[in-house]
Amino acid sequence: MTHSELSEDAVRNRDVWTAENVAYTGKKAREAWAQAEIRWGVFQEPETEVGALPDVAGMDVVELGCGTAYFSAWLAKRGARPVGIDVTPAQLETARECQKEFGLEFPLIEASAEDVPLPDESFDLALSEYGASIWCEPERWVAEAARLLRPGGELVFLSNSTISILCSPDEGKVGERLLRPQFGMYRFEWPDDEGVNFYLPHGEWIRVLRENELEVVALHELQAPADAEDHPHYDFVSAEWARKWPAEEIWRARKRA
Repeated sequence: MTHSELSEDAVRNRDVWTAENVAYTGKKAREAWAQAEIRWGVFQEPETEVGALPDVAGMDVVELGCGTAYFSAWLAKRGARPVGIDVTPAQLETARECQKEFGLEFPLIEASAEDVPLPDESFDLALSEYGASIWCEPERWVAEAARLLRPGGELVFLSNSTISILCSPDEGKVGERLLRPQFGMYRFEWPDDEGVNFYLPHGEWIRVLRENELEVVALHELQAPADAEDHPHYDFVSAEWARKWPAEEIWRARKRA
């Protein structure tokens, strides 16, 4: 994939995740692949308590922005047939190394979640856990997810919560007062990060989903467990803060039959 095939933002984000693969995700991938339980987000809340996913056994699943593909691996262990999509070759190479180590094979495709080279209506479930959900333009990646889903298929994605972004300073940890306007929130650049993120308020997420024939099934606003500690690497939000307000949220939507 050449730079000319990607937007400027996508190229920037690919560079960020190439570096992140060296600094953190490449080292932590095997630990995640070995994990028995599906857990969500920074504070590792178990799916058995959240209940954001359908029964994935026998499903064709596409993970949009899969990174090192540990979530796809979790689903494969439960009988799903996943396909991982990611724009960063280094992340996919780590995923392939884990596939060999754990004896778990499924397709991994280098592509942007905004332009996936796969046929219409190929999947029962589209998933993003801090992948396309925050690193791609919402209108573009949601439209691709909807195109890839069969009628009645579902989209499930995790992102930082709206309130956590509104309480985020340019530098430092999420605080306890509003610092940003909600109206107009969309594309975000951070002084200490070369990447570009995308966030929408809830009403705008509903609009984007409905425009792509996706009806909201659930919105899970996650609370950090009582015994959760600050993440050693992704420490922009504290466990104490996340016990008071949702630091993360999971959307679940279904494509009209």
